[in-house]
Amino acid sequence: MTTIDDFLVLVRHEIGLPVGPEHADVPLDQVPGWDSMHLLALLTALERQTGRSISLPDVLGAESLHEIHELAVQS
Repeated sequence: MTTIDDFLVLVRHEIGLPVGPEHADVPLDQVPGWDSMHLLALLTALERQTGRSISLPDVLGAESLHEIHELAVQS
């Protein structure tokens, strides 16, 4: 999972949200169906996918899916 498109596929398949490229940079509270439980599920899926730990405080501070993607590829 290196591209934002790969990341969005992961979001769709792992947490079941109907997201596309148009949702990557919008605030998380404007992503259809988004809630805090999705954030935790996504963090778990990302750690499983990347094999690395990702900082929960950093993810909690992310304002968009794009920012979460950046954290995942940086870890």
